[in-house]
Amino acid sequence: MTAPSEAGTSPLAPPDLLRRVFRQQASTVAVITLPGPVGFTATSLTSASAEPPVVSFGVAETSSCWPALAEAPYAGVHLLAEDQRELAETFARHGADRFAPPTRWRPGPQGVPLLDGALAWLVCRITARVPAGNHRVVLAEPVAGDPTSPGRPLLYHQGRYRALDA
Repeated sequence: MTAPSEAGTSPLAPPDLLRRVFRQQASTVAVITLPGPVGFTATSLTSASAEPPVVSFGVAETSSCWPALAEAPYAGVHLLAEDQRELAETFARHGADRFAPPTRWRPGPQGVPLLDGALAWLVCRITARVPAGNHRVVLAEPVAGDPTSPGRPLLYHQGRYRALDA
């Protein structure tokens, strides 16, 4: 446990503390796609604002996708279904050909790749890339989407992909 110092200020906790704490949080698994095609798995997706609608997600500046994301005007956000664990692993794997078979996708609005079988998807206009340590927090406004696929979400908890218990 990290406690405040005598002077009333707290030193920053070590990075592994944050990782260990957030392993306790179950997160929705999303895949972010960009024209190119380029894509990556994200567990940091958040609905940042309802009015106006804004989503956010984080990406490491060392990610192979960062150069494309730094320039892209639009991004696709896909909430994965519980049967898409292999897809999540493919988009998380460094050096993988993420859009090669068996990945099924099609071009969507604004040239953003749309993944088949996603529980829901959005195409968003990127409005900001905010520095946050060695990451960037991307803010984006939805311009199109489809929330209608039936199914249950894929989750990430304790360092593993999981499904909801019935």
